[in-house]
Amino acid sequence: MQVQEAKDCWSEFIQCIEKKCSPVEFQNWIAPIKVKETSESQVILEVPNIFVQEYLIDNYKRELISFLPTDDAGEPNILFIIREERREKPVFTKPEKEEPAPQVEPKYSLRLNQNYTFHHFIEGPSNQFVKSAAFGVASRPGKTYNPLFIHGGVGLGKTHLLHSIGHFIKENHKKLRVQCITTEQFINDLVDSLRNKSVDQMKRFYRSLDVLLVDDIQFLQSRLNFEEEFCSTFESLINQNKQIVITSDKPPSQLRLSERLIARMEWGLVANIGIPDLETRVAIIQYKAEKKGLTIPNKVAFFIAEHIFNNVRQLEGAINRLSAYVGMLNEEVTQEVVEETLSELFQYVPQKKVTVESILKSVGAMFNVRVQDLRGSSRTKEIAFPRQVAMYLAKELINESLMKLASSFGGKTHSTLIHSWNKIKKQLESDDTLRRQIQMTKQNLEN
Repeated sequence: MQVQEAKDCWSEFIQCIEKKCSPVEFQNWIAPIKVKETSESQVILEVPNIFVQEYLIDNYKRELISFLPTDDAGEPNILFIIREERREKPVFTKPEKEEPAPQVEPKYSLRLNQNYTFHHFIEGPSNQFVKSAAFGVASRPGKTYNPLFIHGGVGLGKTHLLHSIGHFIKENHKKLRVQCITTEQFINDLVDSLRNKSVDQMKRFYRSLDVLLVDDIQFLQSRLNFEEEFCSTFESLINQNKQIVITSDKPPSQLRLSERLIARMEWGLVANIGIPDLETRVAIIQYKAEKKGLTIPNKVAFFIAEHIFNNVRQLEGAINRLSAYVGMLNEEVTQEVVEETLSELFQYVPQKKVTVESILKSVGAMFNVRVQDLRGSSRTKEIAFPRQVAMYLAKELINESLMKLASSFGGKTHSTLIHSWNKIKKQLESDDTLRRQIQMTKQNLEN
């Protein structure tokens, strides 16, 4: 392939990619790449650093294969060279008045959502423990639960607690340096610093903090070089007894990160934030409605809470939509208005009420095990595994406290139920047979 042909192919690739990514992403990652000399069946690209190289391969491998030459294994046949920094000889001129240039530290402004405070956080059985842990960290940064790792599903309040910690420390520990960022912001900071040759300044900033709050650490997965820099920052702060709080959609053990980083995140306290129970959802609905100046009868609030139950963010969206609707039409909030306005947001609820007893019967029939054995204490694989499946389904389908659910399984503890739920949930990610068995069990419960 001649140089001109290679450049033509690269131009076509660029046109394709420019349509797929945002302007900021294109300028940060794609624009700095240049086509250099080529040999037969190979394209040589010049990149500013290793991060750009990894980003290109990780995100656009399919497109690279379509537009550029491939090797015998079908992989993009690209040789990357890292661009050398070109330093021009300084031209010395005599200034009229020479003044020393001030050392300007990068502007890493702290942005906290004003509504995300402990005062605005609605507490319930599913989040009581993690909220207490967050408040303990905010009260005595670096003294308790360090690091604090908060994990849970989307829209359950992880970011709210993270910002609450930031607000509390700003108000009560004014001398402490605090930064609250998303993992994506940390990555962008590092990329900008590499481009501006200011990595040392960035490192000095992050490693001089007293409190570092990091949201959505799961986005660090499969980004080895960024992970290495974060891990170094993490260790530096922990060794100085500085406070770190991290949130994620999964516990550390389920993240695709290095063992080194996972072990460090598990040093302190790992706390789960669960789906709010019915009463907590009603309290959230009434609180959000009150802030909007909206009056919702208690019966209607329970109706909404029974039909929208996955996360707090969905409840807030429902209240915003309802407020706009009744405000424009000047109507009162009734169940009929709610059904008309929010029906598309309603989540599926089984027609039959699911109980632990019905789950035990359905699981017993699926795995050919007696209900009394599932309630018993036998630890043989033939009985213990179906029992764990039953516990998983109970936690998924029944809005009751974990202690109450666990006691229905022959007096088991809530920690046993959580262990079973975690095990089955993880196995479902790779076990198609188990996935089909659980789906059939759910269908039996609904009929």
